[in-house]
Amino acid sequence: MYKKKIKHLVSVITPSYNSAMFIKQTIESVIKQTHQKWEMIIIDDCSTDASVNIIRDYIQKDSRIRLITLEENSGPAIARNKGIKVAKGKYLTFIDSDDIWNEYFLEKSIKFINIKECDFIFASYERVDENLKSILKPFIVPKKVNYHDVLKTCSISCLTAFMDMHNIGKFYMENVGHEDYTLWLKILKKIDCAYGIQEPLAKYRISNNSLSRNKIQSALWQWQIYRKIEKLSLIKSIYYFVQYAYYGFKKYNS
Repeated sequence: MYKKKIKHLVSVITPSYNSAMFIKQTIESVIKQTHQKWEMIIIDDCSTDASVNIIRDYIQKDSRIRLITLEENSGPAIARNKGIKVAKGKYLTFIDSDDIWNEYFLEKSIKFINIKECDFIFASYERVDENLKSILKPFIVPKKVNYHDVLKTCSISCLTAFMDMHNIGKFYMENVGHEDYTLWLKILKKIDCAYGIQEPLAKYRISNNSLSRNKIQSALWQWQIYRKIEKLSLIKSIYYFVQYAYYGFKKYNS
């Protein structure tokens, strides 16, 4: 099934919606990677600003960048799934249209995943505002997590998740809030664990109206995943939800 995948090619998936303000910086951070064997698949979710024109300008300069345009606004899960479906790389990773990688991100991720002889890794990252000014301490990930760890608190960011698609196959996100979290849970049901790189290798933008900062909505999504996606019992859901709330407070207050 995966014989056609090119060794060490990394498929980079980027959903985009009205991202004209930041997407140049995101694309440039991919172009500047020290590991140059990549394809960047950008899925535009019916943007009404200049995003598509900016992306097309880059496509004319670099054939490794591809654009998929959705016919109707569908949300980040559907957009990323479209990218996953057409990805050709041995490795799969994601970067959102307002985030930035350190220039060594791909190189160090490939080296680390091979040193660990594993299929799923993730890295630490800096937390910055829209002007790339640090607003919280860098989020330093644990050295290792399994399925039960991630049920308690998700230390895996879509920004630095990196997996060997050749070995584990293709998994897709559920079309719910915290869609990336549902993907990590699916993968961690299949493999024993994921390993973390404790060096920050990316910059994650946190805006005042960021979805990830809407704590009430986020909590409702988390509960829905426990009950409807993972189908946990009420008692287990309460147990993990309490853990989620505790670690979530620590994450954004440190």
